[in-house]
Amino acid sequence: MRRILLDTNAYVRFLRGDEKVLEYLAEADSVYMSVFVLGELYAGFKAGGKEKENRQILDRFLLKSTVTVLEATIETADIFGFIKASLRKSGNPIPINDVWIAAHALETGSILVTYDDHFAAIPGLRLWPEISH
Repeated sequence: MRRILLDTNAYVRFLRGDEKVLEYLAEADSVYMSVFVLGELYAGFKAGGKEKENRQILDRFLLKSTVTVLEATIETADIFGFIKASLRKSGNPIPINDVWIAAHALETGSILVTYDDHFAAIPGLRLWPEISH
């Protein structure tokens, strides 16, 4: 069973028809969207000229039977703390939303679909093949 979590940039590339993201989505049994990814997307929609259209497209995507939105839980917060402390010790800080997104990926045992290579610094995080370690 393949579980994936889409990062913000992977969702945007999916909308643009990125073949690699489309293929990964097609092979996934479960697709997770972190509430933190949704926040980044909503902020981007507000900054652009097609907010209503973009929200409608996202809403349709979220209604798919294989898609689940992840809320933050106490377990998510505990994993977040582990990741943040680990990154601080190794001197590899990453954007705070990305720490939360990584926590959701670890919590669900998902492969993170992203084009941000800074995620490779997170111990135990499973990344799709497009990110080199």
